[in-house]
Amino acid sequence: MFQLLAEEDHPALSVAERIALVPDLLAHWLSGELVNESTNASTTGLMDARTGLWADELIARLGLPSKLFGLLAEAGTALGPVLRHHDLGNPTVYAVASHDTASAFVAAPVEDEHAAILSSGTWSLLGLELPEPVLTDAAREANLTNERGIDGTTRLLKNVMGMWLLEECRRTWTRRGPAASYEELQRLAQAVHGEVPLFDPDDEAFLAPGDMPARLATAWRATGQGVPQDPGTVVRSILVSLACKYRWVLERLEAASGREIRRIHVIGGGARNALLCRMTADLCGREVLAGPVEATALGNVLVQARAAGELGSLAEGRSVSARSARPQTFEPIADGDRGEATYRRFLDVTGLRATAIA
Repeated sequence: MFQLLAEEDHPALSVAERIALVPDLLAHWLSGELVNESTNASTTGLMDARTGLWADELIARLGLPSKLFGLLAEAGTALGPVLRHHDLGNPTVYAVASHDTASAFVAAPVEDEHAAILSSGTWSLLGLELPEPVLTDAAREANLTNERGIDGTTRLLKNVMGMWLLEECRRTWTRRGPAASYEELQRLAQAVHGEVPLFDPDDEAFLAPGDMPARLATAWRATGQGVPQDPGTVVRSILVSLACKYRWVLERLEAASGREIRRIHVIGGGARNALLCRMTADLCGREVLAGPVEATALGNVLVQARAAGELGSLAEGRSVSARSARPQTFEPIADGDRGEATYRRFLDVTGLRATAIA
């Protein structure tokens, strides 16, 4: 929406015949057919979350040319054969779930409605797969987003900070001395015992690239906490704070959806971080299943396989995913008092409200 509005006085908007999001453009170059795939189109802010169609009234109110918004296609739609000049034979081009998180959700080996999905990488996206959007005050106040999923489902999501914090810390430490691997940093964090300082990972101070250890130190000082100097404690602070924020979001997802969440599927690169998965299980008090790591690529393949008739349903595709990359299970600790105390301290430090309003 905002990119199109920024083009308001530019000639491109007046002469354009259609919009093509990047995945749509790639499919167009391959097949010659131009459609807007629904999962990605839903992130433009210009789709009606209820109907899955373009929000014509909103588009008109914004003064955007209606001709730009053409045919919407669901993931799995056959667009046609590959154009001959590509010299790739005669395979069919299918529209996939072209938003990366939508494809990743397809590969999550979910078995029932009591599961949340955490797409964990540089950023985290934590949410539920629902049959309908949730457009309530509780969802708006929690800043949840309704994005289109496969088969007309809704991904009720919230963006949370992710491994960006660790990546930027490692980048700063590398400039100052020998580079430590992510595995080594995880080992150092594992060896830290006792309380560590906590913070809200979604504070705007942490969004831009830069000296992340210094920014974390500023946040810790501002809340009257100690400032650790060793990388292991800094890394553990990041992972504990992320796990606490995941629980805070889960509580709001439960309140907004009316669902009880009993397990969390961690997919993407963060599934490799066993310490984060362990902390997420302990602090959220829920079973964590980690994997697959390459969920976006696998989900893309599963959508194509179903469209080609190799798989019969989304459930069958998820069964294939579970057998292809068996998730590692992390059960929460039996005595949750320590985790509960850590979460309460997180709420006190950040000023976040404890309970979610349904």
